[in-house]
Amino acid sequence: MKKVAIILFLATISIASFGQKSPEWLDESSRNANFPTNAYLTGFASRVVEKDILETTQQAKTDAQADLVKQVRLIIKSKTQTLSSAQSVNGKYDEKEGFENQTSAEANAEITGMKTETWFDKKAKLVYAFAYANKSELIGYYKSNLSVNVNQIESFVKTAQDLEANGEKVKARQQLEMTKPTFQKVHYQQELLTVLDGSATSDDLLQPKTDQLYNTITQLLAKLAQGIYVFVESRENLFGQQVDIVANKLKAELAVNGCSFVENADSADFKLTINVSTRYSSNDGDIAYCYANSQLQLYSRHKQKVVYSDEIAQKSGGVSQDKAGRRAMGDLVPIIFEKLKPWIEN
Repeated sequence: MKKVAIILFLATISIASFGQKSPEWLDESSRNANFPTNAYLTGFASRVVEKDILETTQQAKTDAQADLVKQVRLIIKSKTQTLSSAQSVNGKYDEKEGFENQTSAEANAEITGMKTETWFDKKAKLVYAFAYANKSELIGYYKSNLSVNVNQIESFVKTAQDLEANGEKVKARQQLEMTKPTFQKVHYQQELLTVLDGSATSDDLLQPKTDQLYNTITQLLAKLAQGIYVFVESRENLFGQQVDIVANKLKAELAVNGCSFVENADSADFKLTINVSTRYSSNDGDIAYCYANSQLQLYSRHKQKVVYSDEIAQKSGGVSQDKAGRRAMGDLVPIIFEKLKPWIEN
């Protein structure tokens, strides 16, 4: 079937080659005259047909399209602009979780509305491909698309503000995280429109509105980071007795460092799970020694994953097995706190 398709394709191209003149775009001067750079984006390529003409034709088309996109990328690179010129109150941005890096990442150039034509020179066994896109059509498309994306960001921000006002910090932050890929699109569209339309103003690019949204997001992220909500789930077994020694002491340490505690895991920034059990070790005269063995897991609702887990054992002594076990549990707390601190500190 493939062989028949190739024969038919060759026959069609052969007839076209003999019965029609070569396209004007094949000649560079004609190409430049008919598709001037002020009105079109263009790309050109050629491929030698060695075996499969269908495959070679597709490769030539891909090359021509890549040539067009490459030129756009080079122009964008030469005109790289900072996404936002707005400044926060302290004169610099205070983004959390690499927000600025995410939004300024270069998007892959995809030129909507690009057309591609091919021509087969039977005598030279060459396939030529020409890709082109009308700038005015692209300007209209990307302006419309830019407006849609900016409005979407605005919607995310409004929802985040409402959630923050109701104390739902995690959900508010999730809404702000959802703006990252959209900001990336906006950044690219603004750069592309700058390339396509040299007369585009900042208002045409929705730059003031973008700046305002970006600054609002960074300030709201900073506000959400002022105080961490933690949900603690603790199971502590002191020789068969259920206690809360580690949880209570650890909460006191964390509170000093800006953490607040909630009864609902859905309202927390972090869920901390603590499992502690004690076991007898030995006696040295009147002193009993016991181990407190702990298993820890810190889950970030913001990142939707476990960010820290560990097993920590602490040996301590006391005048009785019970007191040694309690001391071992208490001595675990500063160790656990130092392990957790890098993950949950402001």
